Amino acid sequence: MGVTLAVRNATSRAKCYEKPALKAIAEKVCAGEGVPGDVEISVLFCTDASIRNLNVRYGGKDEATDVLAFEQSGIHPEDGPRPLGDIVISLDTVHARCGGKAKAMRDEVKLLFCHGLLHLIGFDHNDARGRQAMIDRQAKYLGCSRGDAWFRGH
Repeated sequence: MGVTLAVRNATSRAKCYEKPALKAIAEKVCAGEGVPGDVEISVLFCTDASIRNLNVRYGGKDEATDVLAFEQSGIHPEDGPRPLGDIVISLDTVHARCGGKAKAMRDEVKLLFCHGLLHLIGFDHNDARGRQAMIDRQAKYLGCSRGDAWFRGH
């Protein structure tokens, strides 16, 4: 099982994430959750305005959010990794939430990435049971306490 990570930063914000750290999280999650085969995950870092447009179009909510995940089910290319999905993270929201502190922003991006990836493989937090399952998994894969495995805004 291998993970390919395609990352694009469509903002002027730099040093908010570390691709090798995100890839390591993806490998842990995919292995731990039994995701079969080689997969590709696309990550887009964007602005609040961009994520708001996506949230209106695909989520029916006219507001910016921190992370969106779009599953790519049913796509099975003959060659190369299977697209697992797209994760979109607003670096404007991350910056505001973390007060512009670089380490805090990188940690928040890891949390949002892990959260988005869990959505891609079928987890949700629509009820208390689902939320607890996501918190437990995020704590496990990020190596943090359950209290640090959730964030404001969800």
